[in-house]
Amino acid sequence: MPRVVNPELLAAELIERWSPRVIGDVDDHYVKVAKVKGDLDWHRHDDEDELFFVLKGRLRLEFEDGAVELGEGDLYVVPKGVLHHPVASEETLLLLFERKSTLHTGDTVTEKTRTIEEQLRPLDSSA
Repeated sequence: MPRVVNPELLAAELIERWSPRVIGDVDDHYVKVAKVKGDLDWHRHDDEDELFFVLKGRLRLEFEDGAVELGEGDLYVVPKGVLHHPVASEETLLLLFERKSTLHTGDTVTEKTRTIEEQLRPLDSSA
């Protein structure tokens, strides 16, 4: 039986920041939620676009040639190949839509990088 989910409530329950969790899939894409604060390293996804939707809070996406500011209810798609740097000065809840092949931090690997296996963990084991 299909289940109804509330992305904002699921994101709010997360303990670990910058660690997206898969809450659904649509064809060859994952729907993810994340709780973020601070910044994630500069990175790019050479072959995939990345959709950010702010459920609560604010997110700044910095680029080599400028930045965009997202507030609650705002959506932005980072085109494939574009170097970007997500920054949240306050705790922010996100919904992400990405191809299943999208690596968390693209071409960069740091201590914040999460594998797809980590992103597929059940939400009740967020710690």
